Amino acid sequence: MPLAAGNARVKDARRLSRRSVRTERRLFLAEGPNAVAAALARPGCVVELFVTPAAAGRHADLLAAAPDDVEVVLVDDRAAAALSDAVTAPGLVAVCHLLDAGWDDVVAASPRLVAVCADVRDPGNAGTVVRTADAAGADAVVLAGDAVDLHNAKTVRASAGSVFSLPVVVERDPAAAVRRLADAGLTVLATAADGELDLFAADDVLAGGVAWLFGNEASGLPADLAALADHRVSIPLAGHAESLNLATAAAVCLYASARARR
Repeated sequence: MPLAAGNARVKDARRLSRRSVRTERRLFLAEGPNAVAAALARPGCVVELFVTPAAAGRHADLLAAAPDDVEVVLVDDRAAAALSDAVTAPGLVAVCHLLDAGWDDVVAASPRLVAVCADVRDPGNAGTVVRTADAAGADAVVLAGDAVDLHNAKTVRASAGSVFSLPVVVERDPAAAVRRLADAGLTVLATAADGELDLFAADDVLAGGVAWLFGNEASGLPADLAALADHRVSIPLAGHAESLNLATAAAVCLYASARARR
């Protein structure tokens, strides 16, 4: 019989919705077919998988591809809803080991395109930047400063599984992140409305190794952090909009880099 919401095992997994518990147990939840498939493709990442009978039928191929050491646990709809952060529970939730990308691994891979999110606190924005960076062929993302938790359910969901395939470094000191990337030979670019470099005329710079700095959704990049950049880059705005939101600006900049590199 599928486990109910009151089952001790389900309750134990549900506690991972709290950041303190995730940090202590070094586990987090990933839900939905995209995230679960990406997690299963990462060796040793998934500990166990909760699934409703209906979801098991919809995603039979995904479950069949699960490694033998991943236990698949049937749960009822109420239990799946208790484990889910989504409005409509997908009925498929994986318990995963925390994702720990280190600076040494990123630098050793000779990165050519990196996105740095400084003090980005909205999980949807952070996850979208990770997803976009992955799609644009970036080598890593850095969540710097007072940033949202990488393992927040909304961050993981917004990334559409990209948190499992793209290294994401967590760095408390944004300036230290910039110095690390500069020392790795990357040109550091900060987005700014009054930037001296126009994004549409920056191909010579963008064709090389680049680290993009993106700031907080409300306050943007702190002046002292922007001052560490090699260039301040403005995104041309042809209409009446005063600015782009963080996720859109990141997409425009990352794809400008991807186009220039080709």
